[in-house]
Amino acid sequence: MAYIRKDASTLTSAEKRRFVKALLEVKRRGEYDEFVRMHIDYYVTDGEGGLRTAHMAPSFLPWHRRFLLDLERALRRVDSSVTVPYWDWTKDRRAGAAPWTTDLLGGNGRPSDRRVMTGPFAWSTGNWTLTEGVTDEEYLTRDLGRARDPLQLPTRSDLEAALADPVYDVAPWDSTSTKGFRNRLEGWGSGRGPTAWRNHNRVHRWVGGVMVGGASVNDPVFWMHHAFVDLQWYRWQRRHRGARYLPAKPPAAGSSQYRRIVARHEKLPPWDVTPDSLEDVSGIYRYA
Repeated sequence: MAYIRKDASTLTSAEKRRFVKALLEVKRRGEYDEFVRMHIDYYVTDGEGGLRTAHMAPSFLPWHRRFLLDLERALRRVDSSVTVPYWDWTKDRRAGAAPWTTDLLGGNGRPSDRRVMTGPFAWSTGNWTLTEGVTDEEYLTRDLGRARDPLQLPTRSDLEAALADPVYDVAPWDSTSTKGFRNRLEGWGSGRGPTAWRNHNRVHRWVGGVMVGGASVNDPVFWMHHAFVDLQWYRWQRRHRGARYLPAKPPAAGSSQYRRIVARHEKLPPWDVTPDSLEDVSGIYRYA
């Protein structure tokens, strides 16, 4: 029977406690840091050689869908009632709104060093020490809204611009694709500064701190953010009935994307699954 992923702002006090407790236990067991390492390993950009699966590629959505499922399964091994809630950043747009409450993810980082001082993931609790992808300190950092260089979260109209595109992805299948639902949602734009980040990417920048870069999984909001991104794929599929993951076939030899992206029926590393197998998850979960 399919379980339910709920809006973070609708969670009861008991649901928040169970989610936090399960997340902290996965961290205590050492499993959480494996997720951080995996995301770092698969954060391959256009400018690098080899296969791209997690970002700047058509498989951005199925890769993170499977990644979320793996984390969710780890949480449910601790507490079978727990699912990953989603953060609707078009609705909850203030730094004090859900999920930035002391009983869920805690709040913003302090001005001096962006260190998160409140909530269950504050370093002072002793339960959330960063060990993977650490560049400066071993504590969680955030810079919600970027006080020194303000940035706004994406709006409903920004999201609608992605959902309205009826084609999943288009050549050249990377960060420079100007059409296609995938990149409109992933959010690689042109130019510099805020105009270069849309939807998914802009949210990472808005949160700031450790959410900027390959080690972004170190902030638990990563999962709530990506659950909402996954919900958009779910909604897009229902709006554009019959539209499928693209490309259907691998790029031919001689193409700049030859052996660099995953086609619909090809295996999606590091798992033994294909994008095709992840298009329909209605038997596993649904969204409230």
